[in-house]
Amino acid sequence: QVQLVESGGGLVQPGGSLRLSCTVSGRLFSINAMGWYRQTPGKQRELVAAFTSGSMINDADSVKGRFTISRDNAKNTVSLQMNSLKPEDTAVYYCYAGIRVGLTHPIRDYWGQGTQVTVSS
Repeated sequence: QVQLVESGGGLVQPGGSLRLSCTVSGRLFSINAMGWYRQTPGKQRELVAAFTSGSMINDADSVKGRFTISRDNAKNTVSLQMNSLKPEDTAVYYCYAGIRVGLTHPIRDYWGQGTQVTVSS
């Protein structure tokens, strides 16, 4: 069974940094798109940064220049380095991956359990 396990997150002061990591485990054939979304109460989940299936990076304007996404295909891991954090970055951050579990299987969306990031003094 495929699982996405996140680590990192927590409480940080404005201007500080945090690093989130997500590792995909289980039997699978391939991982396509992979990245991070976030959600605050009462709002829709929004893209933070992600690698597309063509390895291009999409990231939200609000995090450009502050957040850096990286991917290790050998380890099935995606990470998000978050610098210069602001109170408005406070949210639950979710790891996402588009995964094909077998050669003839369709690509399906998988999500991590979410990790809380709180930016506050």
